[in-house]
Amino acid sequence: MPESPIRKLVPYAEAAIEAGNEVIHLNIGQPDIETPEVALNAIKNFDKKVIEYSHSAGFESYRKGLAKYYRGKGIDVDHNDIIVTNGGSEAILFAMMTCFNPEDEVIVPEPFYANYNAFALEAGVILRPITTYLKDSYALPPIEDFRELINDRTRGILICNPGNPTGYLYNQEELETLRKIVLAHDLFLFADEVYREFCYDGAEHYSILSLEGLENHANHCRFRIKAL
Repeated sequence: MPESPIRKLVPYAEAAIEAGNEVIHLNIGQPDIETPEVALNAIKNFDKKVIEYSHSAGFESYRKGLAKYYRGKGIDVDHNDIIVTNGGSEAILFAMMTCFNPEDEVIVPEPFYANYNAFALEAGVILRPITTYLKDSYALPPIEDFRELINDRTRGILICNPGNPTGYLYNQEELETLRKIVLAHDLFLFADEVYREFCYDGAEHYSILSLEGLENHANHCRFRIKAL
């Protein structure tokens, strides 16, 4: 398994700090948002004597809460359609292992979250990057560029929306383009939407779950839970 590039640089940063250099950390996506008081109080007032294993799909009450959240966004989803994992990374790995066979290929716009490489390696999947450019604000490449990469081993497309590390937010027209591609070539569409709440300047997030006809094609990874 490859090292996480994010963690690999940490010792160098620590050594630079010890040497008296200023280091600006851009490695961990940790917003400076205060933890809600209701969540802290729930932890402080937790009174169960035995902490048992949860349901393998996640507590039903939590999954129902997630389903309610999506319905509030106009997405018709039932709690039985949801599986809770220990963060979006685990969800992506599970999805790769479920949907793909060794040496299957997945197209991913780059720059992309560095640990996608590790997930693909563990699942035996080959990532095929499709380059996006700063001059285009990292927008989705033309559909012709995707078609050039698609071959007999191509099984899916993976996007991060909003993008990590670019911050790019795919618009509805771009997602419709992806919908056409996956339906035309019978592919899976993975969406890492862990940062969907962080849209600024009036920008609106569109989920792949809002796209018609992808009931058997869309895999959606929503939440990053760092501590339970």
